[in-house]
Amino acid sequence: MDMKPHREFEIAFVGLKPGVHTFQYEVDESFFENYDGPRDFSNCKATVNLSLDKKSNFFMLKFEIGGTATVNCDRCGEPFELQLWDDFNHVVKLVDNPEEMNESEEDPDVSYISRTESHLNVSDLIYEFIHLSIPMQHIHPDTADGKSGCNPKVIEMLERMNQQAKENDNPIWKGLDKFKDN
Repeated sequence: MDMKPHREFEIAFVGLKPGVHTFQYEVDESFFENYDGPRDFSNCKATVNLSLDKKSNFFMLKFEIGGTATVNCDRCGEPFELQLWDDFNHVVKLVDNPEEMNESEEDPDVSYISRTESHLNVSDLIYEFIHLSIPMQHIHPDTADGKSGCNPKVIEMLERMNQQAKENDNPIWKGLDKFKDN
């Protein structure tokens, strides 16, 4: 990304005393407009609490993400609002050769910036952590009475299709069933 959006996500760390500093960011749909990547959610509203512990040559960052995003259910296909609740730790080290160090770093929770930098932009980390806070599987949460939160019509249809598939099982494969669990 060559444009420099999100000035509000820039932390001028040079002026910060050693120790813990807290920042809060409100993230909504407009935040994602600066990024091209694919998304399997929409209508994201999140609050990101960041605590930055400034040490002499590195920062310990802790991001706490809370909020909601709309996703489509993998089971019934209907959209629903997913609760986001997650936290992530990240270490940023101040070095002379950040490009080389970033290329050779194996740990995704560590990144490098130049000792000559005065600002740390956390927007890319927030973007990444919001994506990571959304589970791979999107299934409607169960309702208070323990029933599936999915669209009952769709579930009924899926069950009918499963039933038909069982009834239409090709007899040629019948004998192979016993090998299925090996």
